[in-house]
Formats: sequence, structure tokens, C-alpha cells
Amino acid sequence: MVGKTVAMTGATGFVGQATMECLLAQGWHIRALTRREQAEKPGVTWIPGALDKVESLENLCDGADAVLHIAGVVNAPDKAGFEEGNVAGTENMLAAARETGVKRFVHVSSLAARQPKLSDYGMSKFRAEKHVATSLLDWTIIRPPGVFGPGDTEMLDLFRLAKRGFVLLPPKGRASFIHVDDLARLLVALLPSSEAVTGQIFEADDGEPRGWSHTGFGRAVGWAMGRRVTAISAPKALLLLAAYGDRGARRGKAKLTPDRARYLSHPDWVVDRQMLPPASLWQPEIKTRQGLKDTARWYKAQGWL
Repeated sequence: MVGKTVAMTGATGFVGQATMECLLAQGWHIRALTRREQAEKPGVTWIPGALDKVESLENLCDGADAVLHIAGVVNAPDKAGFEEGNVAGTENMLAAARETGVKRFVHVSSLAARQPKLSDYGMSKFRAEKHVATSLLDWTIIRPPGVFGPGDTEMLDLFRLAKRGFVLLPPKGRASFIHVDDLARLLVALLPSSEAVTGQIFEADDGEPRGWSHTGFGRAVGWAMGRRVTAISAPKALLLLAAYGDRGARRGKAKLTPDRARYLSHPDWVVDRQMLPPASLWQPEIKTRQGLKDTARWYKAQGWL
């Protein structure tokens, strides 16, 4: 896709940074939304603005061949925070795409959208998907499972616990995971329009047919840290108690919030293998155990552990 331009949100985040590198490697020019001044980067035009500033979004989309909407709110103090970041923000991006004549729209959602009644986060992702699906644009939605890799802060606490010889996990269940570099490759692969991807919702993971048991994933994190860990499956009530404690201790920086504890307690976050992207378009390349080991090595190099 040499010479093509993508309008991108979330470029400064964990998934966005990996995706930006993949886009540049494949010859895309990037128009990237940013709230703060960024260092110059070849192939990237930084556009000052935010999801609630409509004029900046139209500037972002101007001249683009496609929109890649990654930005979203993972943690918020209340339902209104999720609605503003995930629902209203997506509506504004869709409106900007229509206003500037951009037809192709790739939207990053979450597996949480499958069970919207479990959490405010899941409901906001579900509602955002509905707006995308009724936008009359050439759209594709991707629902990532748990994303990990170098630079991630969401799973960092799990690695820190593993260093101490134990991991605190949700109640017994299974979940899927994907390395950030594999997800980045998929997002870039979805940008060109085709009959195989238009109007589709995809789920993708590391290729494990049944995903990972919660305890199995926790032990894999321990292996990546060079430790044999005790995996503790916390009852939902205990997980909620820990979430309230984390919110009280770290306030807005808490990683385990009550809302997150509610959807993490669901026993099945394994991707639907009937909703995988076409194998001819994309397949995962990074095995999760090796990816976790590389992530642990990166954390240590950065002094995060």
C-alpha cells in the first residue's frame, strides 16, 4: 500500500505505537491524532486535537484513504467516562470520516463487547460497534482479546506478582491472548478494502484453539519470569474487594477497577473461531510463551520489575 495515507487515533498508546511502526514499514503515510506535542517522525504528520474536538478530527481525516480508530477508554471512574471516550468519540470519528469523504473505517473494539451487560466498559464498546455497523461506511471491526507485549502497562502488575512467586487471577475460566505485534500486523492488513473484510466483525488471538485457562496463563507468566508461581484463582467477591482496594490506593491510575473485575470474572473470553480473519490475510506468528518471555525481558531492561 505504498503511497496510501491513514488517519489514525490512539497512535501514542501501546497498540498504536506498534501499529504505527508496522504501517511505516509497509509504506503508509500516517496522520496521527495527538493531545500533546510529539517529536518529529518520518512518515508521520501529527495532528493536534482530541476525540471531542470535531474540527481536529476533520483535519485528521482530510486527504486520508482510510481511518484506523484505535483510541478508546479502558478505565473510567463511571459510566459517563466510558460513554464519552468510547461511544461519543467513535461517533465523532465516523462523522469526520463522512464529512471528509473517507470511506474505509477500521475500528478496534474489544471482546468485552460480546457481553455488554457485564460492565460499563463492555456496554460502551458494544454501543460503539453499533454506530460503526450502521454508519454506511466501508467498515471492519476487530475485537482483540488480552493484548500483551513490550511496552504494555495493563499486565505489568501480573509480572510483578510473578516475581514474588504468586499470581492473583480471576475465577476459573479461559481466555484468549494476542501479542501486540501480531495485532498490529492484523490492523494494517485490514486497511485495504475487500469483500472478505467489509462489513465484518473479527476476533483474533495467538492461535491457541481453546485459549488459555486462567491458571495456565498465570503459570506461563511465571515461566517467563523464571519462577514457579502459585496461581490463585480469586472468587469474584475477592476480586471485587481487591479492585476497590486498588482504586482506593492508586485512584485514577488503578489497573484493577470494580468495572474490570466484573467482566474479568466471566468464565469465557476465548475468541470465536468462526470469527477469525481469513487465513490468507493474516495468521498469528508469535507464540504466547515466547512473547511473554520477551515482554519480561523488556520490562527488566526498562527497570519496571
